[in-house]
Amino acid sequence: MIPLRDSQPSYSKPVVTLALISANVLIFLYQVSLDSFSLNHLIASYGLVPDRFRFDTLFTSMFLHGGWLHLIGNMWFLWIYGDNVEDTLGHVKYLLFYLLCGVAAGLVHVGFNGGSRVPTIGASGAIAGVMGAYVIKFPRSRIVTLVPVFFFLTTMEIPASVILVYWFVVQFFSGIGQVGYSHLSQGGVAWFAHVGGFLAGMLLILVLGARRRYRRRPELHW
Repeated sequence: MIPLRDSQPSYSKPVVTLALISANVLIFLYQVSLDSFSLNHLIASYGLVPDRFRFDTLFTSMFLHGGWLHLIGNMWFLWIYGDNVEDTLGHVKYLLFYLLCGVAAGLVHVGFNGGSRVPTIGASGAIAGVMGAYVIKFPRSRIVTLVPVFFFLTTMEIPASVILVYWFVVQFFSGIGQVGYSHLSQGGVAWFAHVGGFLAGMLLILVLGARRRYRRRPELHW
């Protein structure tokens, strides 16, 4: 299932979301300009490597990506869900929220993969936090989703609570499944980073709270 857009309007320009997307794209363009040796050195230096953990890489790793599909997928999800969460929190708190979700996701990944020497990169953990916040604030918003039906593709409007909880369950059980053979794996998806980011987002949106003028706006129900 691929989300295409949501039904919940935002009432302010998502300047931080746009800035984050721009930063990720510009850094990725720099990545693809490098030769393979320099690129590997960049990822090894600024990616999150649990076996030689450095606190600064919790931040730098979330602005690196492993390929065009990795980048586009992450930025697409950030664009769909990020504007409403930014509208809820306000620009400054939203930026803090995004970074804290990324840090929480990275720490969970390190906790489950302490001996790994594989660099982990990508904004997925921070964006999972945005999705966690979205399901708390807009559970009845409708997500227009591209869904495969046998050999065809169709669009459906699915409640945000359904599609995001489904996404979370897939991440959780994929992480559980990976635990049993993680000692054989040399890489892959950081499933528990997604879980950690999602849960952090659900908690932080409650702790940080909505800005006053937004609390007066009802959620749009379709």
